[in-house]
Amino acid sequence: QVQLVESGGGLVQAGGSLRLSCVASERTYDRYGMGWFRQAPEKEREFVAAITRSDVITYYGDFVKGRFTISRNNAKNTMFLQMNSLKPEDTAVYYCAATGASGLKTTTSQYDYWGQGTQVTVSS
Repeated sequence: QVQLVESGGGLVQAGGSLRLSCVASERTYDRYGMGWFRQAPEKEREFVAAITRSDVITYYGDFVKGRFTISRNNAKNTMFLQMNSLKPEDTAVYYCAATGASGLKTTTSQYDYWGQGTQVTVSS
């Protein structure tokens, strides 16, 4: 069982930046592909970004358009999401997730473990 804990959310003005972190309890963290999703009120959970086990390949949702960067530090069991040029429509609860499957995964059903989420609110 992998436990994931997100942090770094908060309130920021439009155009600002936040850096989200996700710490995993699993010592074999580098065996898991990782991803970020988000969910706004009354909307479905949406894919944000994914990264492979070895931090070699990343993939982003279409709406990111170069504003976000996903990365990971396997030595510290930690994943990050650097978010720049934030917009009010980025307001959501952001979740990190882990998958034991290889390759990049972009749907919620492909992930095995989830964090509790961290709230990001962008004011206009």
